[in-house]
Amino acid sequence: MSKKESEIVARLAAQALEDKKAEDVKIIDLTSLHNAPCEFFVIASGNVPSHVSALSDTVHETIKKATGLNPSKLEGYTNAEWILMDYFDVVVHIFQKEKRAFYRLDELWADGETIKI
Repeated sequence: MSKKESEIVARLAAQALEDKKAEDVKIIDLTSLHNAPCEFFVIASGNVPSHVSALSDTVHETIKKATGLNPSKLEGYTNAEWILMDYFDVVVHIFQKEKRAFYRLDELWADGETIKI
């Protein structure tokens, strides 16, 4: 994917999360960081496991419909405390609030540029 295509996927994920009432949705552009695992992180919070799962489902459906892409990897769906959806250049992280506060992923990658949604 080109950087522009990756940004489109990140924005699709973020908009889907916002539409399903995710909280504190962020896109972090990691392209300027040499040690970054991908180009964009999308990070959001859900209230309870069922909300986190529903957010993941919505992201999957939205990206699949718009681009035909499926995540190459999906982790954490069973317990829905932290779901990771890997779209190669875009990684979507959907947390329960407590887990997000504990892992502080936003802070760990704060050197990246936060993109306005």
